[in-house]
Amino acid sequence: MQIVDAQIHLWTQQQAPPHHWRTPFRVDDALKAMDEAGIARAVNHPAVWDPDANDHAVEAARQHPDRFATLGWFPLDDSANEAAVDELMEKPGMLGLRFMLGMPDVAKRFDDGEFDWIFEAANKRAIPVGIMVPTKSIARIGQLARRNPACRILVDHLNVSPFLKLPDAFAHIDELVKLAPISNVAVKATATAGMSNEAHPFADTFPYLKTVFQAFGARRFFWGSDYTRMRCSWRDCVTMFTEHLNWLSGDDKDLVMGRAICEWIAWK
Repeated sequence: MQIVDAQIHLWTQQQAPPHHWRTPFRVDDALKAMDEAGIARAVNHPAVWDPDANDHAVEAARQHPDRFATLGWFPLDDSANEAAVDELMEKPGMLGLRFMLGMPDVAKRFDDGEFDWIFEAANKRAIPVGIMVPTKSIARIGQLARRNPACRILVDHLNVSPFLKLPDAFAHIDELVKLAPISNVAVKATATAGMSNEAHPFADTFPYLKTVFQAFGARRFFWGSDYTRMRCSWRDCVTMFTEHLNWLSGDDKDLVMGRAICEWIAWK
């Protein structure tokens, strides 16, 4: 079984938000930790707090194309247009886009349709888009997905805020599973250890994970860590799924732990 982390962040500058590590996490740091944890590949989401993160992602994928692929971003300002999508996607290792749309001002722009063009552009290019939105905006994901069937949408962290713990973390689970019938929407079961109130194996998350897994299925439910905001080892994030979810086995486990995310983002 090839283990692929569906979401990590690499960055080089001495800055980060308080819920992440305060020091940079570079390519060499990731490779060492991945090898120790038994992780073959990782999908890098360049840190939005580091303006050079996309460039570092390109170098990571150029040097280690079998270890790193990227869902990149660009500033959502007046310069953002379809040309920015093409420019980004021409870079080594770039397989799709990813945007954080959770801040109130940005979320309002999302709700108002200001970013619909991104999903339309992704639809025309048949590329994936990763997003995270406020709970009240989850239904809009479904609307955009139905209008853009070739855009494969990935919902970050099961749409759970990094600042929430159980049970509040999954208060929105009913809204989330309403997206399951839409075939071009998938969820990343990333950062789940951080939602727990317990020690490893973080068993209080298991009933929620099972509910979402049963709704989306193994081909649209991806394991990952968001390692740089975890307070446990990377290996603990792996074994939480591989050794302690008794309902995850066989081909389903192989898909969830890596094969499905590679298929979803077309990482050969």
